[in-house]
Amino acid sequence: MRGAVAGAAGIAAVGASALWLPKNVLASTDTEGPEDTIVQILSIAATAEQLAVTFYSNGIANANALGITGDDLLYLKAAVVEEQIHENFLVANGGKSLTSTFSFPSGAATFQDLNTFITTLNQLETDFVAAYLAAVSEFSQYNQPRLAQIAGQILAIESEHRAIGRSISPNIQVPNNRAYAPALLESVGDAVDALSAQGYLSPKSGNSYTYSAVSLTDSFVTVRTPVVAGEDND
Repeated sequence: MRGAVAGAAGIAAVGASALWLPKNVLASTDTEGPEDTIVQILSIAATAEQLAVTFYSNGIANANALGITGDDLLYLKAAVVEEQIHENFLVANGGKSLTSTFSFPSGAATFQDLNTFITTLNQLETDFVAAYLAAVSEFSQYNQPRLAQIAGQILAIESEHRAIGRSISPNIQVPNNRAYAPALLESVGDAVDALSAQGYLSPKSGNSYTYSAVSLTDSFVTVRTPVVAGEDND
């Protein structure tokens, strides 16, 4: 599946968000240094964001079965909007999801049992943070500090999702239990192998979940573009 991103190289950056990227950055194909091209990084990240939207959407749809209500449900509703914003940005800047249909390690039980849901959330957000940490490294090797910074801006939110999601569980006393985010992946491309091995990329009958974009309406979600000090962010 990782090789499938090669076909995305001809995708043109579209949309207003594309203005954030340096001119001609998508043309970078240096074969030394980073393992992934910039378009591959954006495409794998877009895939991860579609998986995230799919996960949170199904969690929200099954909130009653999971026993998630009140502020905890608001957390999930904000999270899915934030993941959608990330996906929109990545696609607008040249990324193309490798797949839009996913599976979950525990299948339907993921959205029927709270402990299973939170365990899955913890694993996914840990993977996403690790992937964006790898993106920071690879973008730095491409001498693209703004892209590295944007990857950092996204991973900070993914880390928030992990901690806030864990806070929903009555069995987790300290949801923010890491002093450092673990850099588990050497490259962004390794995220595909990790997600596949964990059971997120093998949909089949009874365990198949297709991505569907969600509305961005949520008054609690702010900072909807990757702002940086000194830029006109009006």
